[in-house]
Amino acid sequence: MPLEPIVLDSVKKIGLGLQRPEDVVVSRDGRVWASDQASACAEILADGSLRRLGKAGGAPNGINMDLEGNIIIANFFDGPLQKLDVTSGDVTTVCNEVEGVRLTHANYPLVDSRGNIWCTNSTYADPWETALDGRSDGFLFRVAPDGTGTILADGIQFANGIALDAEERFLCVCQTTGCNVLRYPIHGDGSLGPAELYGPVLGERIPAGVTPDQLPPPEVLRTLGLTDGCAFDAEGNLWVTLVTANKIVAITPALEVVTILEDPTGAVMNHPTNVSFGGADMKDLYIGSIAVDYVLKARSPVAGMPLVHQR
Repeated sequence: MPLEPIVLDSVKKIGLGLQRPEDVVVSRDGRVWASDQASACAEILADGSLRRLGKAGGAPNGINMDLEGNIIIANFFDGPLQKLDVTSGDVTTVCNEVEGVRLTHANYPLVDSRGNIWCTNSTYADPWETALDGRSDGFLFRVAPDGTGTILADGIQFANGIALDAEERFLCVCQTTGCNVLRYPIHGDGSLGPAELYGPVLGERIPAGVTPDQLPPPEVLRTLGLTDGCAFDAEGNLWVTLVTANKIVAITPALEVVTILEDPTGAVMNHPTNVSFGGADMKDLYIGSIAVDYVLKARSPVAGMPLVHQR
């Protein structure tokens, strides 16, 4: 099925009142959860209202589910990888360091079919905005079911969202300030091969001399290719959010780039950070953001690839 663009007027706001809803995860039974700085995660109910659960502290950022239905939280402001029990609301720490290296800005977690948790740590910079200079201090790590953590790759320019392909043969990583996506082959022993660029650079890079206190004007931000979150659909297209361009694109298996949704003024879709799929046909699309107090919901032209907790 062709990747037809989504009409902006068809997109709906849900979960009004969320605080920093970076990401969304949809359970096997269709429950929709968003990261929420006012709790740990908030369930977005059928009428669009919220049921807040737990206290994570810091800034719950990327979220995903493990094979038991717990929500795994990457806490961006405090660093740790956490787990939310959606029944009790208890929040526990999975890890706050890997191989003796402290997590400073954990960003996005993903669980594979063996129960391993893959996650990125974006940068050591404090404040994190200083990493807009393009420094390569992000890394990728994995936590085994027994709690053992391993750093798998480093030297990444603001390591952000990640996605495994359907066969779990490759891992894609959004390299935010590189304005691109890296792809790592996964070896049989779990180690990673060298990174390769997956598709083209997706926009202009941040101009030299930009500081956290002096960002480029909106007309420049819209040209930047800052990649944030990513997810595969069922046809092997990798959907990628371009956070300051207010745009979502898809990289096809042929490495062509198709624009799926864009909102140049940011009136509705403002700083999109992640895309998630759900629903009975996996065509419900959810879009997180760090700039607004709601999540967007739309209908996708193609089904999303089910994650392990949705199969």
